[in-house]
Amino acid sequence: QVQLVESGGGLVQAGGSLRLSCAASGSSFWINDMGWYRQTPGDQRELVASITRGSSTSYADSVKGRFTISRDNAKNTVYLQMNSLTAEDTAVYYCNARILRSGSTGFRDYWGQGTQVTVSS
Repeated sequence: QVQLVESGGGLVQAGGSLRLSCAASGSSFWINDMGWYRQTPGDQRELVASITRGSSTSYADSVKGRFTISRDNAKNTVYLQMNSLTAEDTAVYYCNARILRSGSTGFRDYWGQGTQVTVSS
């Protein structure tokens, strides 16, 4: 019983910024790596940024220098700061977390519900 709840999406003008948040709720779980993905209709879901438990980060080339992923382990939350947004960033953004639940045999992926980011040009 773990949920990832996203917030922070919306409509923004090109060149603007948004900050997405994704908080895990539940009990008796441990979060390993986390990441942000995005998807547009007809396209595959693509990895935008990832962050390890120790806060080592990785970014897709398309967002390097503009997006910053971070996490607060005490709050079970991952963030995505998005700056200098362009129309190409318009998509539904999903957070992902690899989570070990108490009593389970291994990690599994959990996904947020998705939040729409629309950048007007």
